[in-house]
Amino acid sequence: MFDEKDLLIDARHVTRRFPTNDGRMLTACDDINLKFYKGKTLGLVGESGCGKSTFMRFLVWLDYPTEGEIFFHGKDITKMKGSELHENRQHIQMVFQDPSTSFNPKMKIKEIVCEPLLNYNRISKSEVDAKARELLELVELPGDFADRFPHNMSGGQRQRVAIARAIALEPEFIVMDEATSALDVSVQKTVIELITRLQREKNIAIGFICHDIGLIESFAHQVAVMYLGNIVEVMPGEGLSNVCCHPYSKALLNSVFDVKMDFSQKIKSIKGEPPSPLDLPTGCPFHNRCPNCMDRCMKEKPKLVELEPGHEVACHLFGK
Repeated sequence: MFDEKDLLIDARHVTRRFPTNDGRMLTACDDINLKFYKGKTLGLVGESGCGKSTFMRFLVWLDYPTEGEIFFHGKDITKMKGSELHENRQHIQMVFQDPSTSFNPKMKIKEIVCEPLLNYNRISKSEVDAKARELLELVELPGDFADRFPHNMSGGQRQRVAIARAIALEPEFIVMDEATSALDVSVQKTVIELITRLQREKNIAIGFICHDIGLIESFAHQVAVMYLGNIVEVMPGEGLSNVCCHPYSKALLNSVFDVKMDFSQKIKSIKGEPPSPLDLPTGCPFHNRCPNCMDRCMKEKPKLVELEPGHEVACHLFGK
């Protein structure tokens, strides 16, 4: 689907387990294989607690997998230490869900957006004012916002500041963790338009964590659906609603409310609750909620199989 020469990050068989106080193991991510390409957005969707943020934290060195490898330009970032780790941090940045908790409230906006540049000696202190104005204007904010504090700005404006800080070092890859979930719908639209414009201009790869599969369909080049730490489907973002086939992906899509939807049709919900990640069922992790569950689903865990280039699904309905 994508040109392999544009492959930027390649996560292979990534697993993360957390020990509990009673001696059991909680598997947050189970054998994840995902690829990120230059200038493309991969959207990672799923319910809260499914392991989306845990996986993305590996890519920015906020956590490390128990097993597996993550290659960035052919080097395993899970093995990086010291000066090599410091050097590579500038190429991968992150925009957090709530900028008000990721900013120092005592710092002015110009200090916030220019802090990464000062840390890597890209600019001197005398250049902070001019550079801050340049970065703010790049994300469509007035340059004189540089002397404001975070609490003097709206949620949408703070999120633009977070994006300005993330692109300050001109990274190759940005993780966006629910970057629009706390914003009004109208503000979401403008922030998404900003993100896609900056991506085109700077050829940035983006990993976008989201609950809303309808939103991610509108701009992601590829979408991976996650359930209980497992990737159950990977598919093209364009025309997602026409190609998605995993029962869980379809359930997520049916949960999206749209002004054009047929309100005469009964709204379908996913039955039951997700099982505890400490007590996962055998076989397919979704089988206890799946309307198409078969005997095989309760005994054998399905593996991702390719339906066509760029589209994989882990479901016995589509296996050989």
